Amino acid sequence: MLLAGKKGLVLNVTNEKSIGWSVADEAWRAGATVGIGGQSERMMKNVGELAASKPERMFAHQIDFGIESDIEALVEAVRRDYGALDFFVHSAAFAPREALQGQFIDTSREAFNTALEVSCYSLVRMCKALEPVMNDGASIITMSYLGSVRACANYNVMGVAKAALESAVRYLAVDLGPRGIRVNTVSPGPMNTVAARGVKGLLDMITHVGDISPLKRAATQEDVGRTSVYLLSDLSSGVTGQVIYVDSGYNVVAL
Repeated sequence: MLLAGKKGLVLNVTNEKSIGWSVADEAWRAGATVGIGGQSERMMKNVGELAASKPERMFAHQIDFGIESDIEALVEAVRRDYGALDFFVHSAAFAPREALQGQFIDTSREAFNTALEVSCYSLVRMCKALEPVMNDGASIITMSYLGSVRACANYNVMGVAKAALESAVRYLAVDLGPRGIRVNTVSPGPMNTVAARGVKGLLDMITHVGDISPLKRAATQEDVGRTSVYLLSDLSSGVTGQVIYVDSGYNVVAL
């Protein structure tokens, strides 16, 4: 199994339809020990049930990236329960619903700052916190979207946040590269997740990708999970600072 003996975190998971869960599930199936995160006490009920659905090698942690005491507690839990990490998957993004409607030019300062902090800075902060408990040669991945490089309807400030996230990945790859730690971005196509439902017209977007993409189907959460396993495994030992699209090839198509 590609990830046999490896230990890592997938932060955060919402439910069984979330991209984070697909990554965690595929990593577990590939032999890894996986810790999955829930943002709040309310979310921990779902996260705990998902972890319990696996007979072994999966654990649940509560972690809100905006609460320093949560971050410190997670690092201590890693030292205590895992020893050190071989991978970290960042799967978190948020913007107020009103910022995903209308014109981008109307984005408020508060909504802009919220989107950038939750969707981009959280990766930087968690890399800083977890780097001391990561093994040399570890792998870090985060999740983006095509709206980072194209103006996608109703994506608005999230496109700016994802562009910042992809740029941050390149800088993190340089900072962590001397230890052999790789940092990459996975960019899935539109998927029917709780987070994505905040984007107006999501189902139409999914149908459009299925009609237009080279593979003539929308990519799935499982597709993302399997690509992530490649990036978390030693098979991708020479890959860092990259954006890997998992969208059935939609990003290469022009009119």
